[in-house]
Amino acid sequence: MAEKQPTTPRPDPVPDTIAAIATAPGRGGIGVIRVAGASLGAFAQAIGGRCPAPRVATLADFRAADGSLIDSGLLLHFPAPHSFTGDDVLELQGHGGPVVLQMLLARCLELGARLAEPGEFTRRAFLNGKLDLAQAEAVVDLIDATTAAAARSAVRSLHGDFSRQIDALRDELIELRALVEATLDFPDEEVDFLESADAFGRLERLRARLAGVFDRARQGRLLQGGLHVVLAGQPNVGKSSLLNALAGDDLAIVTPIAGTTRDVVRGSLQIEGIPLHVIDTAGLRETHDEVEKVGIERTWREIERADAVILLTDARSGIGQAERDILAQLPAGLPCIVVHNKIDLAGLPAGRHDSPEGSVLALSARSGEGIGLLRAELLRIAGWHPAEDVFIARERHLNALRRAGTHIDAARASLPQLELFAEELRIAQRALGEITGEFSADDLLGEIFGRFCIGK
Repeated sequence: MAEKQPTTPRPDPVPDTIAAIATAPGRGGIGVIRVAGASLGAFAQAIGGRCPAPRVATLADFRAADGSLIDSGLLLHFPAPHSFTGDDVLELQGHGGPVVLQMLLARCLELGARLAEPGEFTRRAFLNGKLDLAQAEAVVDLIDATTAAAARSAVRSLHGDFSRQIDALRDELIELRALVEATLDFPDEEVDFLESADAFGRLERLRARLAGVFDRARQGRLLQGGLHVVLAGQPNVGKSSLLNALAGDDLAIVTPIAGTTRDVVRGSLQIEGIPLHVIDTAGLRETHDEVEKVGIERTWREIERADAVILLTDARSGIGQAERDILAQLPAGLPCIVVHNKIDLAGLPAGRHDSPEGSVLALSARSGEGIGLLRAELLRIAGWHPAEDVFIARERHLNALRRAGTHIDAARASLPQLELFAEELRIAQRALGEITGEFSADDLLGEIFGRFCIGK
């Protein structure tokens, strides 16, 4: 369980009792029902025949209203406020069969609980000041982590590493704002303030620290979402072979027949802990085949959503007019790696080569020669650099950090006008507060917690 520094609970925490199955669907050795509410001692007595001592696992028989046995297992009681949610919490740990768990859940609902909404337990932890918003989001990021690096980064965020960085930036802004506000009442001393308080130097140091936090958050965003890469090119240049080579598995059908791939084929792998989602697509060419036309339309849709594109060519023919046409149609700003494939047939060495269109990578998807260079280039495009102190982050966090940086830059430009300086700092502080939930709208909370699973 993550430890959170005490925070001020939000007003009007929800007092009613909620219940849900907290373990994954399906059969298992153990299944857990989680209940949260106020004063659950009588609730525990009704379903388990006793209210166990706080945080002591106690063997109990779980019974229906008529006294018949539903299951036997462990009953745990976490009295408020010393629980995950900050409310009274009960956990019923029984056998992990879907039927028996549904019977236990029905009994909880019969006793007055209602079925919890997705993410409602974690939302209560946030509302009760047990977690801030960044930590709450890290809960689901830890559950959804697809690599060990992503899981480690999510744990850092869950334990407050990211939040502490944000709080430190916010505290510096508050301190600087306080100095400015105190000076505004004495206009004749504004120039002295700028010099004595080292306002410019403080702001420069703040900008540098914000840039460092943003870089670590951007790395965490890559770990959380990964990189979506589309393989594009004419038919029969080896896109499916390259997908198989990168994934280390036969995900796509490979034949000498041009146009074999007519639909989107996806493969997932990881490079240095970064999830890489590679999408093999239909070859881009003029065609009268209706099925192939649909596949080509889907190719362009995937390209529009991609983080990067790998444009494959046959090393024996290089870049022709067809490839130039594809390059011209790519979305502006979309990173593209041009790859000469089939160097084993062309008699060329693997490596980076110059062409009129820029630098290209030469490799063989069939033999694997040069694949390592492509992996390194993908990491470079992603902006990844290894770091041990990365914390998981989301796009909304990056957006908030960008806005904070924009307003800090605006504050710098406004000097020596202290009124504008103070206002820009206030807006920057508010942007940072959105990350931890100091400032958050109810619709944002609904969107965030609605993506959690029921029971978490």
